[in-house]
Order: sequence, then structure tokens, then C-alpha cells
Amino acid sequence: MDYNKVAKEVISHVGGPKNIKKAFHCATRLRLMLKDPSLADEKALESVDGVKGTFLVQEQFQIIFGSGTVNLVTDEVLKELGMDSQDQADEEIVEKKGNLISRAVKTLSDIFVPIVPAIVAGGLLMGINNVLTAQGLFFANKSLIEAYPMWKDFATIINLFSNAAFTFLPILVGFSATKKFGGNPYLGAVMGMIMVHPDLLNCYNYGKVATPFWNLFGLKVAAVGYQGTVLPILFTSWVIAKLETKLHKITPSWLDNLTTPLLSVLITGFITFLAVGPALREAGNVLADGLQWLYFSLGPVGGAIFGFLYAPIVITGMHQSFIAIETQLLASAAHRTFIFPIAAMSNVAQGAAVLAVFFLSKDPKQKSLCSASGISALLGITEPAMFGVNLKLKYPFIGAICGSAVGSAWIAGTKTLASAVGTAGIPGFLSIPPESWGNYGIGMALSIVVAFVVTCILHKRNVESKESLAAPMKGTVASITECPDPTFASKAMGDGFVVFPEDGKFYAPANAEVTMTFPTKHAFGLMTNDGTEILVHIGLDTVELNGEPFTMHVKKGDKVKKGQLLVDVDLKAIEAAGKETATAVIITNGKVANLIKSGAVDAKTDVVEIANPVVEVKAA
Repeated sequence: MDYNKVAKEVISHVGGPKNIKKAFHCATRLRLMLKDPSLADEKALESVDGVKGTFLVQEQFQIIFGSGTVNLVTDEVLKELGMDSQDQADEEIVEKKGNLISRAVKTLSDIFVPIVPAIVAGGLLMGINNVLTAQGLFFANKSLIEAYPMWKDFATIINLFSNAAFTFLPILVGFSATKKFGGNPYLGAVMGMIMVHPDLLNCYNYGKVATPFWNLFGLKVAAVGYQGTVLPILFTSWVIAKLETKLHKITPSWLDNLTTPLLSVLITGFITFLAVGPALREAGNVLADGLQWLYFSLGPVGGAIFGFLYAPIVITGMHQSFIAIETQLLASAAHRTFIFPIAAMSNVAQGAAVLAVFFLSKDPKQKSLCSASGISALLGITEPAMFGVNLKLKYPFIGAICGSAVGSAWIAGTKTLASAVGTAGIPGFLSIPPESWGNYGIGMALSIVVAFVVTCILHKRNVESKESLAAPMKGTVASITECPDPTFASKAMGDGFVVFPEDGKFYAPANAEVTMTFPTKHAFGLMTNDGTEILVHIGLDTVELNGEPFTMHVKKGDKVKKGQLLVDVDLKAIEAAGKETATAVIITNGKVANLIKSGAVDAKTDVVEIANPVVEVKAA
């Protein structure tokens, strides 16, 4: 793949460099902040080499490339835009749009996503340690290191490596959070170091041994560390970032470098140990204990609800907030999380639903997309499957969340928890304690089977359902092949029909949403409630008339009812300008339009029947 060529095509199809405010990526998606998202040509983008799908979420136009490709494409995009790095792009724009919850979720995401590789590494190392030390996994009543003592020190070293990220978690969070809040990240890291200083009582021993106290002018202050905590360092990072910013503004430049770091650390340190730290440590413990209690109390019902809702939560992006919660759960005394197994059930269910579409479809392009994205989802990366296939077809997504609900109910009923985070899919066994491998495997099998079967059932019903389109104008209806425009007639843009109008009133052919309107008013796009994408082109070469013969009664985003008046057209003005009035109604997303009535018809009369794409079911 020519990544530079791909980057140039992407930039061109989203409106050019001037339309891009910011470019960055996550595990699988190139994320673009566009000045005008309507300039993005989704159809053109989906034809670009490597693109598996596109969608718009909360001001971000996201293009799915997949793991391993997206970072290379993003590097080329940044080069073409003249941005040296994602950090530079971040500094060029401060997003303040969205409600409080969406901004909070984005903030948590921006803080924790850079830390995830460290947590994943620690988690997977913890999984290896579990395999080495688990009783009865390889030998009856013995662990591997008990059977082979020469592995004992190796296991000890692995355990040390695995615990480091969680023990010194406040340092990682302090650096990332302070940077996000606009402060010096190294001062945030220093606060993290102070909070896990070896002279403090280790947080994991708090309550087990006598607590040491400082006597601060008669005030007793607990000298307890914050190993493995999240909430205290988050607030501490915010305090030091805001304090440092304020001090920079009021301190003379000749004194700034000396006193600002000193006062920032000193004041924030006292605030942390006197008030913020103790209160938020307890709040974090209550949060972790409360979530665990809720999960175990509701049992299979709670697991089913969470599993059913997990994928819809991913669509909103709010699952990014789970990183902070999961980190807190793993850092608690129990060192267990229920979120990871639920995420794994959801991911493999998405993959199974896509593979069902793969076996049912005969479209080579769709099969190619399904095979790659389905396997990717089973291995833990779901964006290509979820956004590229399941959400577009709708019914596989329903099958997937049903499968996730059943698998998650089993996981909750058997109290299967993860001792680490990692790849939430088939490789997730490493993150599960060995004694729970059986239940984890059964949960995944249930998710996969149910998602696959439900998708097949819904597919059959979906294929059998019919959708009709009405004549939008009074006149003569014919197959699109009879359209005077050779491009439309060749079906290069899709199947459809043409109307040779006698009346200038244009009505909605179906219940739909207006997805696009041209400034010249001669053409617009509709998305029906059944997912059919329609392009309407009133007259031929009428773009040259600059909208004068057209009076639009709707705008982009409007929901319209079948038979609702959309446009008034001055047919005589079109003819006087030497243009043809033939109006093409094109189905642009690959569906076949079966003409059920042709010739002279009245407006609002059903003239076309549309079934979902024909597929063949392969024999087992």
C-alpha cells in the first residue's frame, strides 16, 4: 500500500487541507476534526485503498483503516498537513463543544489512552505469572514453579515486571493528566512520585498495620502512599496544572523559573495529603467496591444488561471512561475487573455476526471486508466489523448485541473476572485467571453461536422484506436505462428509475431523512427508514441554472414523510433554458430497484419495489 497516496486521497476527499483542523488516530481509526464535515465525500473515501468504513461522531470524522495501518496513514496525513506530530495538532485546537458528559469522557480518554500500552503490558505479564503460579493447571495440586523450582526466580521477576505499572500508576497518570490539563507534565510526574514515595506506608498495607502520622503543627496527617490509585492523582494533576498556569501569569519572568515549580509542588503537595488524597482514595475504593457489589448482586441479569449495552456504549465513545474505572478495579485490593470479560464477549459477538454475513453474502467486496473485519473482531479489534459492516446493515448489530448479552450473562453468573487487561477477544485468556478459563471459553462460545444464529435469522427476514418507492412527480415513469443521461442510464451510479414530469411538485418517495442538498437545489440525497440511499437529480444539466427554477422546502437533516412536498420545480423555466426535465431517482447503495408500475402515473403512486441485496446461503 502506498501510504502517501492514501493520505493525499483522504485529505482530498474530506475537503482539502484547509478543512482539517486536527488529525490523530486511535487503535484502528484516523480521526479528523473538520471545519465543515459536510464536505467529506464518504463514497469516495470508501473507495480509497485500505479504508474499511467512515462515520461521524461528536465532531470527529473517523475513517477506519485497522490496526497496524492507521498509524502509518496518519503519519503521512500529518506530513501532508505540515503537522509534525499529534501533539502539535492537539495544541492548535481546544475543543469546547459537546455536553459536560461527552467532554468528561473525552478528557478521561485523552488521559488514559496513552497509558493503556503500559497497563496492557503489565496485565499480560500478570497473566503469564498466573500461568506459572496457578495450582493444578499443569500438575495435580502443584503449580508449574513448584514442579520445576528452577522457574521460581523467573516467575518472581515476571511478577515484579507486571506490578510496576500498577504500583507506580500515579506517576503515569500524573504525567498524562497534567499534560492534558495544560500544565508541565514533569511536575505532574513529580506529584505522582511524591504520592508513592517509599517513605510512605504502602497503600496496599493500609489498614493492615499501624498507620504512621505526621504531626504538622498539631495536625495529624496520615503518611500513607497512593499506590494503584486513580482519583487522587487525577485531581492533584488538575490542581497543579491550574496553579502553575496561574503562577506563570503573576510571577515576574526573572523569578518564574525558580518560584513557580517550587510553589506549585509545595502547595499542591500539602493540599493532596491534607484533604484531596484521603477523601478521593476512599471515594475510589467505594467506587471499585460498589461496582463489584452491583455486578455480583445482579448476577446473570446484570451481566446480560451490561453485555447488551456494551456495543451501543462503544458507539457513543463513552466506553473510554471504562479505562479509568477498570484501572481502579485492578489496582484495588481484589485486583480483579468484570469489565474486561464483558468487553471480550461483545467483541467476539461482533465478529461472529460479521462472519455470518460473510457466509450469507455473495458480494465479493462485502465478503472481503467481512472476512478481514470478522477475524479482527474475534481477536479484539471491533471497529472495522462494527462500523464497516454491522451498523451499516443493522441486523448483524442486533444479532451481535444479543450474543453479547447471553455470553455476558454466563460470565456474570459464574463470577468470571479478569486479573489484567489485554486484548478483549480470543487472546484474552491470558488476562483471565487459569481457574476461570473454562467459564471464559464457554461465555465466548455462547456469544459467538448466539450472535451467528440470530444474525442468520434476521438476515432471512431482512431479505424477504420489501420496500417500495413512490413516484415523486406526476408524469411518465420508466426504467433508469431510459434516462437521456448516459451516466444514469448505464447504472454506473446505481439502479433506479426516471420520471418525465408533467407537474412541478416533487414529493418524498418514502419516509426518509434528507442527507444532502446541493447549493444549486437541483439535486439532493435521502436515506429511507429502511436504509436505502437515494440520489435525486431533477432535470439534466440543471446545475447550470444556479437554483433559480427550484424552491426547496427542506434542508439537510430533516425527517420527511412519504408523499411530503419537498421541492417546487418551475418546469417551464428549465425548458426555456434549453434543459431537459427528466428526473432521475438513483439507489446509490447497491440495492436493486424492481419497477412494478411504469408509464403514466400520478405522484405518490408506488412504482418501485426494493428488496435488500440478493444473497446466497452456502451449504455447510
